Amino acid sequence: MPLEQTKKLMTARLVDSLYTEAMVLADEARSYFDEIGRADRDGLAPIDRVAFSCESLKVTTRLMHVIAWLLTRKAVAAGEIPERAATHESRRLGQAAGSDAAAIAALPPAAREIAAGSIDLYDRVSRIDQEMIEPEPDSPALDLIRRLEQAL
Repeated sequence: MPLEQTKKLMTARLVDSLYTEAMVLADEARSYFDEIGRADRDGLAPIDRVAFSCESLKVTTRLMHVIAWLLTRKAVAAGEIPERAATHESRRLGQAAGSDAAAIAALPPAAREIAAGSIDLYDRVSRIDQEMIEPEPDSPALDLIRRLEQAL
């Protein structure tokens, strides 16, 4: 299988996997922050309740940026939009506000876990987004593979 075709297949699988992870995490966050976590939030000190609410918004924002980016990648894979349009700034991963480690540490365990999961997912997708717009470094091995593909 040619390198470019293998790369597209790997990218499609990665996007599908990340999309599933993002949707599961978004559902967990919604369920927790809208329902289950109310008792946790109500048991916090007033300032910690504010931090809880702020963090729930940050989690939601991070996840929505990730999901929007992944849907763009799915549209590229389906041929609905060209690759060059997907790299336009408006379709890149949106900026999400960072979280304060001390504020997260003061949250109930379930909220900490969801926040950490959203930060990890956002960071991974951010690295992929950056790699997609930065040119590949010159590599003798990749050059040789490309020449072999062209020869065959």
